[in-house]
Amino acid sequence: MNRIFGWMAACSAALLLAACGGGGSGGSGFLPGATTPPATTTPTPAPAPKVSVDDLAAGTYVVSTGDAGAPTVGKYYAAADGSRLLVFGDSDDRAKQSYRRDAGGAWVGVPASDKDVSVTLLQSHGLADAGVDLAKLAGRYRTQTTAGVVADFSVTADGAIVAGSSACKLSGKLSAGVLPNSLKLGLSASTDACGGLPASASGVLAADTDYAPARFRLLADNGTLLVDLWAYSE
Repeated sequence: MNRIFGWMAACSAALLLAACGGGGSGGSGFLPGATTPPATTTPTPAPAPKVSVDDLAAGTYVVSTGDAGAPTVGKYYAAADGSRLLVFGDSDDRAKQSYRRDAGGAWVGVPASDKDVSVTLLQSHGLADAGVDLAKLAGRYRTQTTAGVVADFSVTADGAIVAGSSACKLSGKLSAGVLPNSLKLGLSASTDACGGLPASASGVLAADTDYAPARFRLLADNGTLLVDLWAYSE
């Protein structure tokens, strides 16, 4: 009988030890298991605002939009391959908003808007396509930035833009483009001396007779900032 009681006491002690997590190398079934941290999710970015612009056939146009009583006027350049450039100016004829589209691409606004944009044209008046002869543009020019900084530069017969003696240095390259009445433009500027122009920008040299007495206009952007330089022969 004493053996039975002893064996029962030993079993009770072993069970109590297991319940308290003691002694055994096999661990305890009563300890809480390791918890898995909740999965983190990356927020889905908001879709970029969409830009839509009335489409016009290939050509160059003077267009208007906005209030019919006080419309905003601009220039619209349309190429046969689907490339487009639309530039609206302020009261001083300086570009304040542009919309461009590469062939097969989507419209892009500069400066960008934080909401969807739909540009409806009130009127459009087609202009003659006189073409641009790069060789005939060779010469020396002077321009002024929107900040009032004057810059001198030259255009060579092969399309190089060479900085002049002014503190603001403009340089770059002109080449054949697809938009009518224009050349393709890559432009660089010495930003410290050029009144806030971007260090580099791309766009067009636009040559329209109604820009006179300016010989042409350099319209470009870096995706954020607009460049609008009216060039006058020296």
